[in-house]
Amino acid sequence: MSFVPLGDTLHKDIKNRSQLKNQVEASQILEFASIALVDLLGKEQAYHARPLFLKNRTLTISCATTNVAQEIRNNQAEIVDKINIKLGKKEVDSIRYLA
Repeated sequence: MSFVPLGDTLHKDIKNRSQLKNQVEASQILEFASIALVDLLGKEQAYHARPLFLKNRTLTISCATTNVAQEIRNNQAEIVDKINIKLGKKEVDSIRYLA
């Protein structure tokens, strides 16, 4: 068994926890986005939109129809506000939608 410095072990543990925290937060953002879409668009239209990922504070949503993409574009500020309120901090700045 080889000697591993304590600092290296602690650094690796902290890095792993940080990555896990980021993954949990990203999944929460996607869940809150789904809820916000249902609240805003209704269940039928929200069915055609799927939050995919968050990158550089921009949430990407896939839209099956252009009507849903238009609704998301028109209500972007409200959707972003709802997500950030549920998170308790400002993590999402904008929405990118793929139609």
